[in-house]
Amino acid sequence: MSDLHKIINSINQFRDQRNWRHFHNPKDLAISISIEAAELLEDFQWKDSETALESNKGNIQEEIADVLIYSLMLCSDLKLDVEEIIEAKLKKNGEKYPSKTE
Repeated sequence: MSDLHKIINSINQFRDQRNWRHFHNPKDLAISISIEAAELLEDFQWKDSETALESNKGNIQEEIADVLIYSLMLCSDLKLDVEEIIEAKLKKNGEKYPSKTE
């Protein structure tokens, strides 16, 4: 089992132990991803990146974790292979935006 699958299993186990699965339908997970991403943006609002990281690094890490957790739950629930969809998207982006060094 890959490290990514272990993380996804840990996330799902945490959720299931609290009986939260019924709250985590695809629509609500997508909404939650957006909300957590907005909370991440708040840490950078009105600051340059360096200042934001100096003053909010702990919260920035937590918000990134929230975005990733909800994203991985959504992939799991939709039975999407995270590695496969990322590789496919990178390939598509590579074709759309070819490297200038190639």
